[in-house]
Amino acid sequence: MTDHDLGWALATSDEGARTVHPVTREGLPLLMERLGPATSAFLEGSGFRAEAGRVALLPGESGLAGAVLGLGPSATSPWSYGALPFALPENTSWQMGEGGDAAAATLGWMLGAYRFTRHKAAPRLPARLVLPSGDAPGLREARVLAEAVLRARDLINLPAADLGPAELSDAARNLAGRCGAEFEEISGDALSQGFPAVAAVGGGSHRAPRVALIRWEGAADAPLVALCGKGVCFDTGGLDLKTPEGMKRMKKDMGGAALMLGLAEALMRLRAPIRLLVAIGAVENAVSSHAIRPLDVLRTRAGLTVEVGNTDAEGRLVLADLLSFASEQQPALILDAATLTGAARVALGPDLPALFTNNETVASALSAAGEACHDPLWRLPLHEGYASWLDSSAADLNNVGSRPMAGAIVAALFLRRFVPDRIPWAHLDVYAWNDTGRPGRPEGGEAMGLRALHAGLMTLLPVWASH
Repeated sequence: MTDHDLGWALATSDEGARTVHPVTREGLPLLMERLGPATSAFLEGSGFRAEAGRVALLPGESGLAGAVLGLGPSATSPWSYGALPFALPENTSWQMGEGGDAAAATLGWMLGAYRFTRHKAAPRLPARLVLPSGDAPGLREARVLAEAVLRARDLINLPAADLGPAELSDAARNLAGRCGAEFEEISGDALSQGFPAVAAVGGGSHRAPRVALIRWEGAADAPLVALCGKGVCFDTGGLDLKTPEGMKRMKKDMGGAALMLGLAEALMRLRAPIRLLVAIGAVENAVSSHAIRPLDVLRTRAGLTVEVGNTDAEGRLVLADLLSFASEQQPALILDAATLTGAARVALGPDLPALFTNNETVASALSAAGEACHDPLWRLPLHEGYASWLDSSAADLNNVGSRPMAGAIVAALFLRRFVPDRIPWAHLDVYAWNDTGRPGRPEGGEAMGLRALHAGLMTLLPVWASH
């Protein structure tokens, strides 16, 4: 599901294309010399210092001759290039000059050109990028990753009236169809029996809950990677009702599912040498006579019972069943993503997803990959000392901690109970939203962490092969 022809920001030919000269601070003197004294004097007079994302239009005898893009200290960050689609004149075509990075430019341009247009037309069209000829390193990967991020953004930006559990499941079905994967949807009695916590959380809504499963055999005898996504299409908080302000952006509470679907798309389209299982718990946490109540005791797929300390801590209940199902398949790695806690945002702000993992190799690979591809993650601890905060006198555990502290850690500790210690597992607590627009990152839904997870998985493959 997407509102875009994903090539809308790319030119089909180089006819009439002008040149953007990307330049780092270090490379600015050489570029000035190459452009000649008149252009050099113009740039110097306008105060251009190659700051990241700064764009200067260059005049010529017949009007606009070209442009210069500042890259700051690095040519490989996509965010500098993300300024170009709307900083350059509308409906014009551009090609990259020397000094930049073709893959980063393509990624940044496509991410920066994105606008959500389902219910409001974009105020203007972006400028278009001419892709370099030949097989530039990383170019296809950059485009596929950009397209995966844009599809995830579209899903997150859709209002809950447009995207309920059925529609989110359909998005998984469509992805499987595009990529030659198997799809299965579990609902009704089969859901109540096999995924009882998912069924309980979604039971308060007239829009029935379901689990969407994608299976992809990328390579025979390859390691199995399981991706689990929280797909709460709208979260009222349930009977422990959120405030109006707290409920305002809860259409994005399926951001973890969108992130996992986007990651799955990238892995399948780039033919990663793995086998893949994707599990999406698609529910709506609504208020009704069928909604779960505080102090209810729920059964989970793992056989553990959970006392509902707060109906607004529903995402971890959905993930509990998904993680149990994924663990049964004996994967080499389980990744889950969820817009799980406000505590993670208090600790790390909106831009940094909180990473929790039971495996040091996985932690190192994902953290390093995030830094390298400018999609950072920040590891928080699975502090054992807080595990007892989940104790319950009525059930095997509570779904919230007994103290109003360390909420993101306690939530991760809850999830850990549903993954055997022997299986490497990583959990991402994401915001999935840009509060304000920045180059490459317009206001609205965001698939933060997607590129980091993809790059991290690629670095883990040789580790698995050596074992």
